[in-house]
Amino acid sequence: MFVRSLQQIEATDHFVEWGSGTSHRLLTERDGMGFTVCHTVVRAGTVSLLEYRNHLEACYCIAGHGEVEDMQGKVFPINKGDIYVLDQHDKHFLRGGKDEDLVLVSVFNPPLKGTERHNLDDPSGSAY
Repeated sequence: MFVRSLQQIEATDHFVEWGSGTSHRLLTERDGMGFTVCHTVVRAGTVSLLEYRNHLEACYCIAGHGEVEDMQGKVFPINKGDIYVLDQHDKHFLRGGKDEDLVLVSVFNPPLKGTERHNLDDPSGSAY
């Protein structure tokens, strides 16, 4: 058994500034659990085009609000208590709230190494 805090992660390379927010990679591949758990903050007013080609992701909102938009233009509002699931490696737009951050618990399968970073300057979207 082990316990980790957000503060402990901030002193490592598993605290990632990903361009539109931050990600504390609390549980990663090296922990041998078979999945990753992150505390993810999506800053208010940001928009990111993302795709996980090598991972499936589920995100549970613990605070704030925002939205996810699929590539067909369907927008899904995300509020505290909602989960969104990218079960088909779905390319998507992720938006923070207009006035407040979107705070998520993100789970990845297979696990992340923990140091992956997005490239939000790529017009086709950031993918890993």
